[in-house]
Amino acid sequence: MTDGSRVPILFALLAATLFGASAPLAKLLLSSVPPVMLAALLYIGAGTAIVVVRFLRGPTEREAPLARRDAPWLAGSAIAGGFLAPVLLMLGLSFTPAAAASLLLNVEAVATALLAAAFFHEGIGRRVMGAIGLITAAGTVLSYEPSGEPGLSLGALGIIGACALWGLDNNCARQVSGKDPFAIGTVKGLGAGALSFALALSIGDPLPSPETGLAVLLLGAICYGISMVTFLLALRHLGASRTAGIFGLAPFIGAGISLLIAPGIPDWQFVIALPLMAAGALLIAREHHEHPHIHETMTHAHRHSHDEHHRHVHEDGQSAEVHAHVHTHERLEHSHPHTPDIHHRHRHLKGERRRGAPRVGGTGGEGEQGCYGVTEISTEK
Repeated sequence: MTDGSRVPILFALLAATLFGASAPLAKLLLSSVPPVMLAALLYIGAGTAIVVVRFLRGPTEREAPLARRDAPWLAGSAIAGGFLAPVLLMLGLSFTPAAAASLLLNVEAVATALLAAAFFHEGIGRRVMGAIGLITAAGTVLSYEPSGEPGLSLGALGIIGACALWGLDNNCARQVSGKDPFAIGTVKGLGAGALSFALALSIGDPLPSPETGLAVLLLGAICYGISMVTFLLALRHLGASRTAGIFGLAPFIGAGISLLIAPGIPDWQFVIALPLMAAGALLIAREHHEHPHIHETMTHAHRHSHDEHHRHVHEDGQSAEVHAHVHTHERLEHSHPHTPDIHHRHRHLKGERRRGAPRVGGTGGEGEQGCYGVTEISTEK
């Protein structure tokens, strides 16, 4: 990672810490709140907290507002990551020990990286591929059902399904990560929470007691609300697979809290999976990516200050302050260490040249032979 990505890494670490703490704490609440109702209240608490912070913060010109063209990505993020995934997670937690469930959440990094490479053109090298193999092996060990019957435990499958949906969520959120993270968190938290709450009522889930309900909302506000915003800020600068890789520390935090809450000797599956998960998360977090690349002409809006990638001129002169507005990037060719942030979402091709795209020479990053720019021109509405 580059020096400029240290702050986003801290955002990702904070998000991982808070979300990692949420799994074992949420499992404690499952004894008094049904899974779907618990998922609903967690997200309602998150969305409400973000609304309060937005109100206290007041209007700002330092973040770009959401536009109509962002709606499909925002809807995909809210439905996959805010509605379906939390419900599957709470159901999975009902049948899975908290420590093992926490480690299984590392599958999210694998799902995010695979989807980012397959559908969103994020380049992944040997380190990330090795990490995917290690985490997949650990997930297989943890989800194995040792009862003598073939197959995987239903609880583990539920958690793995939740992680796959969060992988989709991360890649959808990546597409709008340049916009105001508080606006995104508001829509995702309250929208997904309302859907889950309607589902909970439709299947007959009872409301918890006021004291328990307040505890769930507070847990959602802290562990989900703050985590959601800081994750989006990291996603803006690091890309989906790298952010998810650092976020892979969350399961270890959760596993540690689980063992503090319910001390005991972990089973053999946990002992085998722990070092595999740790090695996989470390490989993704330590990836270095540098090669010659082309920035094609692009028009978009996001928070920025004037630097090598932002050379446009304002009518009132060059602005040194952080601000947000629609602006155009001219074509630029250079080489430097970078992550798949909102300015580095170019394709990476091996060997074969993409028709109509200029090739940049050099071997560059791990397993890559040059880089091809992608023209992405949009009009904010």
